[in-house]
Amino acid sequence: MRLVMNEPVERMDRPYARRWWALLVLCLSLLIIVMANTALTVAAPSMTQDLGLSSSDLQWVIDGYTVPYAALMLLLGAVGDKYSRRGALVLGLFVFGGGAVAGSLVDSAGGVITARAVMGVGAAMIMPATLSLLAATFPRAERAKAITLWTATAGLAIAAGPLLAGALLEDHSWKSTFLINVPIAALAVVGALALVPPSKAHGKGRIDYVGGLLSVVWIAALVYMIIEGPHFGWGVKAITAAVVAGAGLVLFVVWELRHPRPVVDVRRFTERRFAGSNLAVALFFLAVFGAFYYLTQQLQFVLGYSALETGLRMLPLAGAVFVGSALTGYLTPRVGMRLTVTAGMVGGTAALALLTQVDAGSSYGDLVAPLVILGLAIGLALSPCTDAIMGAFPESELGVGGAVNDTSLELGGSLGIAVLGSLLATSYHDHLADATAGSELPASTLATAQDSVGAGYAVSQGIAQQAEKAAAQAAKATDPQQAAQLKAQADQLAQGAHRMADAVGSSFSDAVAHTSLVGAVVLGLGTLVVAVLLPRGTGAEPAQQPAEEDEPVLSEVG
Repeated sequence: MRLVMNEPVERMDRPYARRWWALLVLCLSLLIIVMANTALTVAAPSMTQDLGLSSSDLQWVIDGYTVPYAALMLLLGAVGDKYSRRGALVLGLFVFGGGAVAGSLVDSAGGVITARAVMGVGAAMIMPATLSLLAATFPRAERAKAITLWTATAGLAIAAGPLLAGALLEDHSWKSTFLINVPIAALAVVGALALVPPSKAHGKGRIDYVGGLLSVVWIAALVYMIIEGPHFGWGVKAITAAVVAGAGLVLFVVWELRHPRPVVDVRRFTERRFAGSNLAVALFFLAVFGAFYYLTQQLQFVLGYSALETGLRMLPLAGAVFVGSALTGYLTPRVGMRLTVTAGMVGGTAALALLTQVDAGSSYGDLVAPLVILGLAIGLALSPCTDAIMGAFPESELGVGGAVNDTSLELGGSLGIAVLGSLLATSYHDHLADATAGSELPASTLATAQDSVGAGYAVSQGIAQQAEKAAAQAAKATDPQQAAQLKAQADQLAQGAHRMADAVGSSFSDAVAHTSLVGAVVLGLGTLVVAVLLPRGTGAEPAQQPAEEDEPVLSEVG
């Protein structure tokens, strides 16, 4: 067996024999870039304590990855199409791995945010490359099945991230959640060179760099606005970002409509199947990432599970994704993507609706059904949408097609965490303010508790520690009257700690229910729009090929 696969897929006169092994490499590459975000939700408390992160710092540790990831995909997808899709994948894995190494070595908020941004740049190369290489390597008859497995891998990564991070945090620091990416990235590089055939489009002409840069500007500004506004208030930064995003989008559309070889033909968004598929992906990940954001906190803070235990309890979602993916592979060719996608979105809406029943007395058992239904819904809805999006692009633009799909996914996920996360924080603050009205605690202590569920439990633990200290002093006191006073003080503090913990848990559970209701309404309304947009049919619309004189000739060199 050759150590490096050098024969371009476009030169093969029959389907590549080891294409399913190549798919394994592509799925492994996808796995680590999705887990990079989901694992951090579990590692965040340890990182916050070790580095002394403020809430703002922690938010940008998470989103420092998201901004370059979302903003660069369109441009880098086009670059991969022109020069080398496999080259983009391998380079992205090196950049991602380098950022992971840097993240494990730094000891400041700024250092971690920078390392995460570097990882985001790597992810922006990897993500569209995985889809474009998949589409180039598999014949059209097998592409839907391959995309189904690709989608199932993304669903697995959502649950596997917390599980892996939890296992590492049992015996290691948060830095291990960065380092674990390095051997996986190295394995993916070796696998890509040995098993994934090179691919690129020839005759593509010069890249529309102006359009690509405009896409970077408006998407980066939009994601920044999504993060900054809901979390930190609609001040000058958020409003400026909104203006830049709006102006950049208008300029991007005007430029792309006039350019003979645009980085992406925006006219495709007038096609019902294409527009509906992108909308479904964005809305679905808005719901999924938003729900994931608060469910991990519910499990860790309210129900008291460790990081590893939290990861284990997310596994029903991963298993259900695989079941849903198997179902969509069977159903879509028979009933059409509109029914399959709509069924998935209805399932996602139902899962969020079930989460509206969460309250202070809810146990893990009450969360199992929503997790399973949400996993089934992911498997049902996303594969047909991704297949339809990729099918709308000619072979010369597969990298751009993957980037469009992944940008919709990332924008939806960013909106979910930002908007639903902001709503969750506001609801929690208001519920806890009501629950602690009339409390004798200092206003500054109450304000700290209202900042987040983690801060609320930290305040409760602080009061409990004061109670233990007073009890210890009472046990040592020789004066009976003083001992009685200290004992009474300890009892009062212990009761106060218990009341605070109950109020925090109840307030957060109520906030989860409230946020889930809003998410269910948004996804439900979106489901109606998507059902109207998606036409009847069982496959993706054929890609619109360029005019004959511009017909791309696939390269013999990848």
